[in-house]
Amino acid sequence: MKKVTIVIPNYNGEKYIDECFSALTKQSYKDFDVILADNGSEDNSISKACQYKDKLDLKIKKLNCNYGFAKAVNEGIRQSQAEYVILLNNDTHAGRHFVENLLKAIEMEKDVFAAQALMLQYNSPELVDSAGDYFCTLGVAFSAGKDKKASLYKKKKDIFSACAGAAIYRRKIFEEIGYFEEEFFAYLEDVDICYRAKLFGYRNIFVPDAKVLHVGSASSGSRYNEFKVSLAARNSMLLMYKNFVPWQWAVNFIPVLAGITIKAVFFTKKKLLKAYLGGIVSSFKKMGCMEKTHSDSRRLEYKKVEKELLFNILVRSGIKE
Repeated sequence: MKKVTIVIPNYNGEKYIDECFSALTKQSYKDFDVILADNGSEDNSISKACQYKDKLDLKIKKLNCNYGFAKAVNEGIRQSQAEYVILLNNDTHAGRHFVENLLKAIEMEKDVFAAQALMLQYNSPELVDSAGDYFCTLGVAFSAGKDKKASLYKKKKDIFSACAGAAIYRRKIFEEIGYFEEEFFAYLEDVDICYRAKLFGYRNIFVPDAKVLHVGSASSGSRYNEFKVSLAARNSMLLMYKNFVPWQWAVNFIPVLAGITIKAVFFTKKKLLKAYLGGIVSSFKKMGCMEKTHSDSRRLEYKKVEKELLFNILVRSGIKE
């Protein structure tokens, strides 16, 4: 049994497979297997991946249609027998010490659920794509370091959430806190699960010595589009519905309303207001499908996380890192 499983979700990602898999064959750490979780691709992704079976311990998990990111990675995680699971986007190029340094970091700290690599922009590798994800009292999720110089992000630190595009997870904890929320389909499911981990007393960290180049928006097509904007808006509301206790709604109602207003103005300029507001409205239809996280036994953790949500406004504004 391998110590690490790398789960790669895929949907029509044929053009990325070679570079992603080739980088994995060159890893300094070798004790891992790979599961390609394919969401019913209609291109030659699977046949392309199978060309690496003589170089990687590779398994293919075929789904019959596009169920979204969350279900695909859940299927891969459940198939794994390893102690640790790395989730890696198909549109990435992992640095040679990517697996080694993520594993080293999470093994050193037993209360860590997830550890994220430094994600660099593929076409501008001197710039950050993500140095950790955050959620704040405005009801807004964001990536730290986006478009900033990578040289500013050299220290390991605690983060609110690990971006599931390049992160390692302690597999046994999924059995305790649950898996990625499949009702989300895509976007913010990684923030949701790391939020849950925090409510159970675990931490999430950023590991700058583990690096990947990331193309970004390989499945949705662009940084801002109707599909992505609508799902992200919906899922931000569902995330709060799942993880807030009643008193948090009272505390955060005005900030969340302010966040919606700010986002509405922003997406009006992008001509995506209809998609954004549509996502907000659709969240209310989905709330009945959500299993809520909260438990009276975790009152202290809720207070701690609420303080983080407030502090994260300073991170969003650039006042704090």
